[in-house]
Amino acid sequence: MPLSKLNQEQLSAATAKRGQNLIIASAGTGKTSTIVGRIGFLLNSGVKPEEILLLTFTNKAAAEMLERIGQYFPSAIVGKIDAGTFHAVSYRWLKKSDARLVLKQPRELKTLFRSVYEKRSFHQIDGESEAYGGNYLYDIYSFYQNTQLDMYFEDWIKKEQGGHEVYAHIYADVVDEFEALKTQYGFMNFNDLLLKMRQYALKTDVGYKEILVDEYQDTNILQGSLIDAMNPPSLFCVGDYDQSIYAFNGADINIIGSFNKKYTEAKVHTLNKNYRSTSPILSLASRIIAYNERIYPKNLEVTRTKYSHVPKLLIYDELFEQYHSLAQMIKNSSTDYENIAVIFRNNSSADGIEATLRELEIPCRRKGGTSFFDAKEIKAILDIYTIIINENDMMAFIHLFEFAKGVGSSIAKEIYIALKTLGHGSILHGLYSPDLTINNPFEKRKVSHQLGLFDDFLELGSRGRFAMLGFEKKFLDSPLLKHPKLTKDAAIYLHDFYLLFRNLKGMKKPNTVVKKIVTSDLYSKIVDYLSTKRATQKDMKIDEKQKSESKERILRKAQILDELSKPYSDHERFLNAMILGSQDLTQGEGVHLLSIHASKGLEYEEVYVIDLMDGRFPNRKLMSRGGSLDEERRLFYVAVTRARDILYLSYARNDKIKSLSFVPSQFLYEAGMVDEDEAYKSLLKKSEKSEEGE
Repeated sequence: MPLSKLNQEQLSAATAKRGQNLIIASAGTGKTSTIVGRIGFLLNSGVKPEEILLLTFTNKAAAEMLERIGQYFPSAIVGKIDAGTFHAVSYRWLKKSDARLVLKQPRELKTLFRSVYEKRSFHQIDGESEAYGGNYLYDIYSFYQNTQLDMYFEDWIKKEQGGHEVYAHIYADVVDEFEALKTQYGFMNFNDLLLKMRQYALKTDVGYKEILVDEYQDTNILQGSLIDAMNPPSLFCVGDYDQSIYAFNGADINIIGSFNKKYTEAKVHTLNKNYRSTSPILSLASRIIAYNERIYPKNLEVTRTKYSHVPKLLIYDELFEQYHSLAQMIKNSSTDYENIAVIFRNNSSADGIEATLRELEIPCRRKGGTSFFDAKEIKAILDIYTIIINENDMMAFIHLFEFAKGVGSSIAKEIYIALKTLGHGSILHGLYSPDLTINNPFEKRKVSHQLGLFDDFLELGSRGRFAMLGFEKKFLDSPLLKHPKLTKDAAIYLHDFYLLFRNLKGMKKPNTVVKKIVTSDLYSKIVDYLSTKRATQKDMKIDEKQKSESKERILRKAQILDELSKPYSDHERFLNAMILGSQDLTQGEGVHLLSIHASKGLEYEEVYVIDLMDGRFPNRKLMSRGGSLDEERRLFYVAVTRARDILYLSYARNDKIKSLSFVPSQFLYEAGMVDEDEAYKSLLKKSEKSEEGE
């Protein structure tokens, strides 16, 4: 049984009376073992597996917990436990009632949002703030959805976004049209999943006897309201107030902070025994986090008593001297690269250390910057795959045709609508069996009578323009080719699209489909487009060597996706895994380069926390935009507690390239690693002013 391996604190929490239980689990105190033990306790107490819901921060975490439960219970039982992120669980529920649900990633819907935003005019009025840009307004709207349930967007803008009251009605109009377009095409984003699931749960008994929530400190108001809507008779929440680091994404630390006030009969359990880090590392972490307000008292106990490496501060005169020196230290380290992590607060820090590691030919993988799944070459494959599953996905079609020479999003949209017209609602029917009685599927432009000859020219059809390109007769006869702005390159691209989808018809295995896409003429053109663009110099000349190397990198990424597709036998499951689970997947091997947010929940034998200069960490700019010193301090706490045995902290005094000078991070003073001086007094004044501003 999983309970037999728990210490007394963990056992007490795992076997607590059903009701509202909050478990304060500091870094390295065995929260996963406690959750696994709790599920085992529930199953042995007569709770059916399908009556248990496990909500985790990542799908990977859910899979790992289920795997551990599977060591004690048959797979038939474990398979009935509902587990995953808030979004994954909501998606499964909603898909049962609406098979047409089309989940889109934020980047895709941001493109649609911009297309609506750009039709509006914003005239700045003297004394008023400049209007938000389209991308930033999308982020603001997403934040609103996660944090506000009762107020209209326009009213919220007026209340929360000082200086933007004059634009509030235009912002709201953009949002209204955006939501109408999403409804028209059946698109849904991650926030929509939770909003619709909340509505569903308010009307329907979802049947869970106990809901377990991991990383409870990072729950936002929308997620909290979803739990309330499910109204489980028993709630088991695990988290750590000191590791709440997602305020920028709407996480509300007050949810965990007020748990025992919301649930007056709640029981709060604390796990104090740390099994991860050595005494000096824990001592450092505890000194820092003690500067924050204590909501739930804790007194971490060290269980590892053998000789330990004292955390060391490394000071460098220049920024890149720091990166080169750290890369050399890593090369000379006796620790396996897989057990080393470099943790950064800002992406610019990651760029510097990654470049120096590559220079020394040290393998490394980066998480927390640009995702593998955000690479255009990967998105193109997934867009093709999306059309296989849902041919009415306009955004996937538009994204795909932006790679064609001479075709922008506007023309791509016109081609898409024309295909639907020719196919009476089906773009694939419009491609392969067009209604030839529709002579010109494109909207007539308003022209004077004198320009009638131009319209007659369009009616001549495609044979004259494209007859020499070797197209199949059936394709050549399509009214689709009558678009007046369709170039030869674009027509060839469209023909390649035609051939690829004909070849994909009837394929059952995701791996076979991915291979067919990657070896197609269409994808070859996409690869050529991207590699040419990436090899184009400032003088517009193309570096052929760079282009060749770029092609190789693109095809290597395609091979990774090929590998990821192998375990799947169902098209929709594969695509949804790539959309919902993409943030859980990493690529490459070697030293781990991680943003602090990406490092959450992980641990390594040897850790380097870099660029500990005030301004960079704590990040004063983000603090001025609604962040706080307390959250920055929690980020520092999370970073240092990733280390099991060896911890290095580093900073540089100067950046020669930008002609900047730095002082040590306020946290290095608080840790006692730098003696207090005038610079520290100046930092304290900065912090006081920041807190007064809040």
